[in-house]
Amino acid sequence: MFETLKAQPADKILALVQAYREDPRDTKIDLGVGVYKDASGLTPVMRAVKAAEHTLWEQQDSKVYTGLAGDPAFADAMVDLVLGDAVPRDHVAAAATPGGTGAVRQAFELIRMARPDARIFVSDPTWPNHISILNYLGMEIVPYRYFDDETRGVAFDAMIADLETARKGDVVLLHGCCHNPTGANLNAAEWDAVIAVLQKTGAVPMIDIAYQGFGDGLDADAAATRKVAGALPECLIAASCSKNFGIYRERTGILMMVAQDPQTRKLHQDTLAFLNRQNFSFPPDHGARLVTMILTDEALRADWQAELEDVRLSMLGLREQLAAELQKLSGSDRFGFLAQHRGMFSRLGTTPEMVEKLRADHGIYMVGDSRMNIAGLNAQTVPILAKAIVDAGI
Repeated sequence: MFETLKAQPADKILALVQAYREDPRDTKIDLGVGVYKDASGLTPVMRAVKAAEHTLWEQQDSKVYTGLAGDPAFADAMVDLVLGDAVPRDHVAAAATPGGTGAVRQAFELIRMARPDARIFVSDPTWPNHISILNYLGMEIVPYRYFDDETRGVAFDAMIADLETARKGDVVLLHGCCHNPTGANLNAAEWDAVIAVLQKTGAVPMIDIAYQGFGDGLDADAAATRKVAGALPECLIAASCSKNFGIYRERTGILMMVAQDPQTRKLHQDTLAFLNRQNFSFPPDHGARLVTMILTDEALRADWQAELEDVRLSMLGLREQLAAELQKLSGSDRFGFLAQHRGMFSRLGTTPEMVEKLRADHGIYMVGDSRMNIAGLNAQTVPILAKAIVDAGI
């Protein structure tokens, strides 16, 4: 039976990790894996998470299952974090998932269940797992232009032209903030234009928001998602807690269905629970419970927000330092986009050959499409990277 299996393509990022580990150079820099690192190269456990875990260890008296959709208190806390008061709570169905990836997968499953012929409009480029999951599910992908390799910003006119070809029953996948892999984001006026196109075409927005708090702040990063959810008849939102709570291995995410008609909420909630049952039954609870404790405790939430803000400002500082260093070394402002991008990632907009040159000549490891993890830098390695980029002739 299993002799029919075929070898699957190797994960390029995991292969990059292995190559980095085997590189003996002391000056090597890992900008590939998408996890936050502090100045020492550690991905720390946040203070509020440690405090919540300690309390949970002392107080939790059972590990029995939660509901199929997870603890309702987690859903309430996350809906409030992501959507604020943009829509009434009774307009939102929500289910916990194994990480943000689980939320994305469940959303695609939901779309396929509701509308098997739906086309999924996906930004070019996007997070590679979006494409991988859609291909695995056999769903039709329609790429829309997003990144301008010349300006390293959003190719907005081209994006709008492509989105205008969507039809009622199609889904447009959008990044809520901190676009992965480019770091280039829409501004408020551009989001308004996207909403207008969605209203005209009847396409349904699906928002993947994995980096809330990493860009311009918790509320600022959620502003576009809130605006979309409040303006369209229906909306899907896949949210991750991996980055902003630093609980990567706890696999904590949530899928939300927003509808302006509150009469549909029970049907939507039951459907989300059904999908969870088919795929993994009950979702993980440990990370979700920690997030709930933090978001509903005034002191824990204040400490978490303060540490998250330190993380955000650290990445912004690295961006500004790198842009300034490159301007000094190159005598050009062509790298100013690095200070304008937001989140963990920026895309240099160079060729795979140049990326390989950076690795071979300088020990700089980034994904082949030139996506680099800004959080993989520190004040000492920024000048090393800047010199390598200039020496490579990028």
